[in-house]
Amino acid sequence: MAEPGAPGSLRGLQIGATTVMAVLNVTDDSFSDGGSYNDTDRALAGCTRMLAAGAHVVDIGGQSTRPGAVDVSMAEEMQRVIPVVEAIRQHLGPDPVLSIDTFRAAVAEAALAAGADWINDVSGGEHDPAMLPLVARYRCPCVLMHRRGNSRTMNALAHYRDVVSEVEAEMLEQVRKALAAGVERSQLLLDPGLGFAKTTAHNLALLDQLPRLAHHGLPLLVGPSRKRFIGEILEQPDPLQRGWGTAAAVCKAIAGGAAVVRVHDVGPMLQVARMADVLWPQRPAGTCNDANS
Repeated sequence: MAEPGAPGSLRGLQIGATTVMAVLNVTDDSFSDGGSYNDTDRALAGCTRMLAAGAHVVDIGGQSTRPGAVDVSMAEEMQRVIPVVEAIRQHLGPDPVLSIDTFRAAVAEAALAAGADWINDVSGGEHDPAMLPLVARYRCPCVLMHRRGNSRTMNALAHYRDVVSEVEAEMLEQVRKALAAGVERSQLLLDPGLGFAKTTAHNLALLDQLPRLAHHGLPLLVGPSRKRFIGEILEQPDPLQRGWGTAAAVCKAIAGGAAVVRVHDVGPMLQVARMADVLWPQRPAGTCNDANS
């Protein structure tokens, strides 16, 4: 669990193997699991199942970031996630590695104080100017995700001349700002933000060029799980029926150098990751081997 000034580490990241991050949305309106874990007892039971299935990190979020989602108040987000973090620590102890999925620094700090280990910020530190200084103070792992705009505006901003070059440049600018705020490079993971201000074609281009993004020496987190671009390709409108498509995207991500995959279906995707690790043992630079060296 992170404490202000404690030595930073990427606790939970697997050495020489893909890390599986489980999605635990404590929301009513997330795109594929909204309402599944929207009280503390359900969330604790869900977390227990995810860990038993082999999750290395559990990512807890109280604010849907799907396209069109309306922001809940900070008080509501706190009310959703902090009791869940506290309950997990009370019942499951210090070992589970917990990530707080938020773009608000106050929520992140309260979650860290309650026992969270990582921060996963879909805004890449852009939404709240207090976020990067908080990360620097706590010296905790932080995922910086690429997106443009917010849940209400990002679809209208999915315009690129060269999506890979532009996402790469914008992620490196996030890194620059984090380092300027005092964050150590060893704390950072990067997420190209599949589905966030990207069309299906953009997502496929980013998956195809992941080795280029991994080459910068920071661990990549990739989250294709159940997303709309998979549904568009498979002509499958139900997110719960996109498991096989997710498995293929997870394989592509691992082959391209992803250190972490963020998924809903932990057990099956852990098997996919284990097999992919054997099929593609030579990872591009920037995986967890580099992060922990």
